[in-house]
Amino acid sequence: MPTSAPGRFVLGFARHSGGIFLLAVKAFAMAFRRPLRLRLVVSHLYLDGIKSIPVIFLMSVFTGGVLALQSFYGLQRFGAEVFTGSLVGVSLTKELIPVLTGLMLAGRVSASYSAEIGTMAVTEQVDALFTFGVNPVQYLVSPRLAALLLMAPLLTLFGDFVGIMGGKVVATLVVNQNPNLFDSQLFRSLEIWDVLSGIIKSVFFGGAVAIVGSYFGLQTEGGARGVGRATTTAVVTASVIILVSDFFWSKILPFSLR
Repeated sequence: MPTSAPGRFVLGFARHSGGIFLLAVKAFAMAFRRPLRLRLVVSHLYLDGIKSIPVIFLMSVFTGGVLALQSFYGLQRFGAEVFTGSLVGVSLTKELIPVLTGLMLAGRVSASYSAEIGTMAVTEQVDALFTFGVNPVQYLVSPRLAALLLMAPLLTLFGDFVGIMGGKVVATLVVNQNPNLFDSQLFRSLEIWDVLSGIIKSVFFGGAVAIVGSYFGLQTEGGARGVGRATTTAVVTASVIILVSDFFWSKILPFSLR
């Protein structure tokens, strides 16, 4: 009997979930096997990490600015605008910057991975790697995974700094808050764990972006239309994984170590 639409969805979800998990395990294990593809890792560090800095900068500075603006006016209703720096620092480092950085990487990097690897799949270049005795997972996926596991937390740290500076500039120049007051509340409330918890999330988000983009690239069929479909699916899937897993990470990780 033909499978119903809900049944096909469940089967497809289970198949893709298992495939993504298995690819993640294989890619991580093969990252430590010889020959080490250090040149490829360095290349992806530049292409997918360093070249993502402009978009991370813009995202962070305006996110920090908007958060400071809205926080000041919201807290002003209760006479608590003095805590603007506290709210900006904790919110950015624990939640907003890690999640938004992951989403930026999903849109920029996951799409790139799925399109590049998908094009190789439909033109049989992936099969050619087998012919030359090269494992496609070790050659195509492991370097990308290693690069994003390194760059995602670094980009998150960069975004934390830029976002807080953007919030301080807006608090100082737009709503005329004393910059020393902003700094004092920021350093009084912000803990090292706030930054570290965001970095822990970003490592997972970076790995998810790399694996999901590579997985749907390797699964591509059907020529140019298939490449487009795989790219869209990779971006949407990576974004959903980031948003859903952020809730569970926030639940698992303690809010404070005090």
